[in-house]
Amino acid sequence: MDSTDRKILKLLQENAQYTYKEIADKISLTQTPVFDRVKRMENEGIIQKYVTILDKKKVGNSLTVFSQVTLTKQTVEISSVFDETIEKLPEVVECNFVSGGFDYLLKIIVPDMDTYHKFHQLKLSIIPGVSLINSYFVMSEVKSTTEIPI
Repeated sequence: MDSTDRKILKLLQENAQYTYKEIADKISLTQTPVFDRVKRMENEGIIQKYVTILDKKKVGNSLTVFSQVTLTKQTVEISSVFDETIEKLPEVVECNFVSGGFDYLLKIIVPDMDTYHKFHQLKLSIIPGVSLINSYFVMSEVKSTTEIPI
């Protein structure tokens, strides 16, 4: 990956709907090499997919919760069951296995506190191996981006 690839990636992270012509104009190339580079990066898995980012409040999901989850044991079996269950829960938009004082950090997006309470009681806390859940409710989102530094 060279500096031209990086410029293309920065532009696509800014707006995935840029046309090849718009990208080419912004980085002083023609459309063909831009097209070839984008296709190569897609084939290599550098570009994984293109998505539409929604305003969560406007679609009725105004509560963001971060939950620290501690398991009873850190075994492959317990972790696998947890991972597989979390994959099926659309409310969980991010799940990270972490080091430190707990095992997983979840980012959960739901409409309101009542919905989170039901989610916590009926879905999250009943996963086999879950020992402790500490939840933190976002009061104000200071920064949120999907762009990764390149």
